Amino acid sequence: MKKMLLMVVFAMTALFAQAQIYVGGGIGLWHDHDADETLFSITPEVGYEFNHKWAVGAEIGYSHALKEIEDYDFTVNAFVFAPYARFSFYENKVVRLFLDMGMGVSSYKVKHHDSECGFEIGIKPGLAIKLNKNFSLVTKVGFAGYRDDYYHGADGFGVVLDGEDLSFGIEYTF
Repeated sequence: MKKMLLMVVFAMTALFAQAQIYVGGGIGLWHDHDADETLFSITPEVGYEFNHKWAVGAEIGYSHALKEIEDYDFTVNAFVFAPYARFSFYENKVVRLFLDMGMGVSSYKVKHHDSECGFEIGIKPGLAIKLNKNFSLVTKVGFAGYRDDYYHGADGFGVVLDGEDLSFGIEYTF
C-alpha cells in the first residue's frame, strides 16, 4: 500500500512539475451619447496550466448598465461565474491559439423587476500574444454552444462571431 501511495505522489509531482498559475481578466467602460447608456464591466480570471496544452480556470464577472429613458433609470446589474477547461492547439514563440470549453451561470437584475438566472455551455475560441515571459494579451472571439437566459447573448443554440462576444484582457503567469 505504501509503494502504491508513493507511486501516486511521484506521478502527481511529475504531472504538476510544469504547472503554472495565471491571473488576468479585463475591464470595460462604455458610454453611448445617443442612447444615453453607460456600461461598466469587470471580469477577473484565474487559472492553472497543467502543461502547454491543457489548463483549467474560471472567470468571475460583474457588469452594471444604466440607460435613461424619458426620466426613468433602466439599471441592470449582472454577476457571472464561468469555469472552463482550456485546450491550446497551436503555439509558437509569440502566438497561442486555444479553445475555452466550459459553462457559465449568471444572475442579473433589472431595477424594479425580479432577478433572472441563466446559463451557457459551449466553446469560446481565443488568441494569446506573449508580450514577455510573464505577460500575455488575451482575446476571446465568439461563442459556439447553448444559452438560456444568460446575461449576455440571445437564447438558443448556435454560433456567434460578432463584437458582442469579443473580449480583450491581460494575463500574468507566475
